[in-house]
Amino acid sequence: MILLNNLKLPLDTDFENLKGAVESILKIKTNSVSLYKKSVDARRKTDVHFCCSVLIDTKNEQAVLKKNKNAQIYRKPEYVWQKCDSFIGKRPLIVGFGPCGIFCAYTLAKAGLKPIVIERGADVDTRTKDVNAFLNGGELNTESNVQFGEGGAGTFSDGKLNTGIKDGRCRAVLQTLATYGANQKILTDAKPHVGTDVLSAVVKNIRNEIINLGGEVLFNTRLENIEYKDGKIKSVTANGNIIPCETLVLATGHSARDVFSLLKEQNIQMVRKPFSVGVRIEHLQEDINKALYGEFYNHPALSAADYKMATHLQNGRGVYTFCMCPGGEVINSSSEKGGIAVNGMSNSARNGVNANSALLVGISPEDFEGDDVLAGCALQQKIEKLSFEILSGKVPVTTVGQFCFGKDFKITRVKPTVKPNYGFADFGKIFPRFVTESLKDGILEFDKKIKGFASEWAVLTAPETRSSSPVRIIRDESYQSVSVKGLYPAGEGAGYAGGIMSAAVDGMRVAEQIIKDCEKTD
Repeated sequence: MILLNNLKLPLDTDFENLKGAVESILKIKTNSVSLYKKSVDARRKTDVHFCCSVLIDTKNEQAVLKKNKNAQIYRKPEYVWQKCDSFIGKRPLIVGFGPCGIFCAYTLAKAGLKPIVIERGADVDTRTKDVNAFLNGGELNTESNVQFGEGGAGTFSDGKLNTGIKDGRCRAVLQTLATYGANQKILTDAKPHVGTDVLSAVVKNIRNEIINLGGEVLFNTRLENIEYKDGKIKSVTANGNIIPCETLVLATGHSARDVFSLLKEQNIQMVRKPFSVGVRIEHLQEDINKALYGEFYNHPALSAADYKMATHLQNGRGVYTFCMCPGGEVINSSSEKGGIAVNGMSNSARNGVNANSALLVGISPEDFEGDDVLAGCALQQKIEKLSFEILSGKVPVTTVGQFCFGKDFKITRVKPTVKPNYGFADFGKIFPRFVTESLKDGILEFDKKIKGFASEWAVLTAPETRSSSPVRIIRDESYQSVSVKGLYPAGEGAGYAGGIMSAAVDGMRVAEQIIKDCEKTD
């Protein structure tokens, strides 16, 4: 089998007859041709096309290899799910059922370790009702919301699965998601995504398989205390009940500030780490399509255009876009009363009128007040509290015209999508000055890359504060806390991931180590 990379194919390619297209280009006969990866190359607006990798089964392998420098022998990557059927001991306990907790539990369950998962939020169906009620003007449920509940914060997002990490487990994550209900296209798209409408069903299906394999998932169960003795985990308290355990995975996500406070009280070693704050910026999706695809902007073979940009400003700050949601909406993702935090979300079809993306400014520990390990959390909370108070609970918005150019605030072409209520606000009263100034400069820089990015009618919504954890729970080479044996900090909340894919992979790594550690004690 041959893997041929960088194959240029026109937008009108019939991917149902990929064999004929490839044979015509390569001038060879094949037994079969299948798509391996597909991306859009829009660097030249007059020549937008697909750039593909294909798998070719042919008798003329040597001829293909000789004539094509981008061809190589394909060796199928195969992730082997580990087994540990002889384990006798207390079942592993996982706190949190976001991407990290889900894939940690799934890996342990397939190994025969029958993990117990406790999740402070609700199951995905109940959680969806709670979120929809809040977004339609109801009261915030501080235990079941966009941040907390089955699937984690990623459940109400674009479900983006591209990542910068190079790890063979990534393929296993994609294959697992596809097995349990995600579109098979995630296996071939260079920038795969699931969509919030599909992801909710996928996580429920994986949860049911974990249970079928002997695991347990306990919702509405909040971690209250961690007990350890002689440097080893002994038990946890959740909902007033003591659960004995020898293996505890903390996969709580980046918004579990009460857990960070608990760890601080328990003298479990953490350090402050850089994170980012900023806004969501919304444009018309059609304008983004035109800017990125040129005359091909409405070609039926092209999905809604997306972007990813970063710049390093003269003031030393980094500004970048994050979690861009084509055809999506901005959502109120608050989890604490008296505070506001926003995020972006897209359905699988990405067919909404607006495009939105986080626009973030890097924050370093030197920007924090004081030397408290939780000073980053305090900064996040301060911004969220100011955002709530400035409009008595309405979500703050402005326009690029007002924010960057001092024009009167006026909603024109781009309508804010955030619910339930929004109002105009002076962002200078929400963010530190270095954040607002960096955002302004970043918008102007990005306008050089995407024409119209700094259009005066683009809408800004504040604040985006939960892009990553402001702390890291220190762990050693065995993925265990340096303070307590048997405690495995994992995923985004622990400071070791950034996004669905990397969090899932970190959960698998931790599970693999737990399996190895269990085998040593058999």
